[in-house]
Amino acid sequence: MSTRRTPLKSKKKPAKKAAKPPAKPPAKARARISRAEPADAVEPVSWWEDFYRVVRRIPRGRVTTYGVVAALGGHPRSARHVGFALAALKDPDGSSRVPWQRVLGSRPRNRAAVTIKDPISGALQRALLESEGVTFDARGNVSLERFGWAGLGAKKPTAAPRKRARA
Repeated sequence: MSTRRTPLKSKKKPAKKAAKPPAKPPAKARARISRAEPADAVEPVSWWEDFYRVVRRIPRGRVTTYGVVAALGGHPRSARHVGFALAALKDPDGSSRVPWQRVLGSRPRNRAAVTIKDPISGALQRALLESEGVTFDARGNVSLERFGWAGLGAKKPTAAPRKRARA
C-alpha cells in the first residue's frame, strides 16, 4: 500500500482581477482643462476697490494706517486685507492712481511706520513720502498728530493726555 499524500490546498483566497478603468468619453465630449493665469495676474477681491477708493482720497503729504483705511472702506477689522490689496497693485511704469505709499502700519503713541519687509520697497515707500514732505524720526516713525489723515471731515487726531506722575 502506497502512502500517497494528497497535496494540501492553499488557504489563500484567489486574487481578484483588477477592475478596468471606466472608458474615456470621446475626445469631443471631454472638457478642455485650461491652465491657470500667470501669477502676476491677481484677481482682486471684490471689496478691494473700496480700499482703493479710500487710499485715492488721502491728500499729498498725509499718511494713514491700514486699520483706518479698512474702517473707512466699510470693512473694519480687515487691515490685513488692505495690505493684500495694496501689495496686489503691480504697475510696472509706476503711474498707479492709487498712492499706496501713504498707508503705513500703526505704532504705539500715535505713530505709524513703514512695515514693508522688502528693503527695496520699504526704502522706495520712505523716499516717496519724504518727497511729499513727510518727515520720519530717528526710529523711522511718522507722527500721526502732524501728518495723520483720518478721512474727510474728521478732526485732526489729538494726542492722548499724559498721565501725571505720582508725587
